[in-house]
Amino acid sequence: MKYIQPTQLPTPKGHYTPAIVHNQIVYVSGQLPIKQDGSIELGNIEAQTELCMKNIQLILESAGSSLSHSLKFTVYTSNIDLWDRINAIYAQCLDDHKPARVVVPCATLHYGCSVEIECIAAVII
Repeated sequence: MKYIQPTQLPTPKGHYTPAIVHNQIVYVSGQLPIKQDGSIELGNIEAQTELCMKNIQLILESAGSSLSHSLKFTVYTSNIDLWDRINAIYAQCLDDHKPARVVVPCATLHYGCSVEIECIAAVII
């Protein structure tokens, strides 16, 4: 196993790593809209979703992968009424690539965020 901690992202405060690579698969922990300086983006849902996806992209690239090699996403939202807006940004970030996905409506997310996204991707050989 290889632990992934991109230098461009703050070190997690909890007992986890941003991603782990095992057998050419990268498992990305749930990403909240946390900025590079460690502050939280609590603006509109579009800004939150875009930052989650940007952080996932940075992590995947650090692991030798990319968004275009993603296999599955899990999207958690504290307000399912925001889904259309989340999906629009998600689709924009992935362009024509359509990995498997699950959407989970849930209670309030950490720090008051409205979205958290995790990902599984193939490592580019």
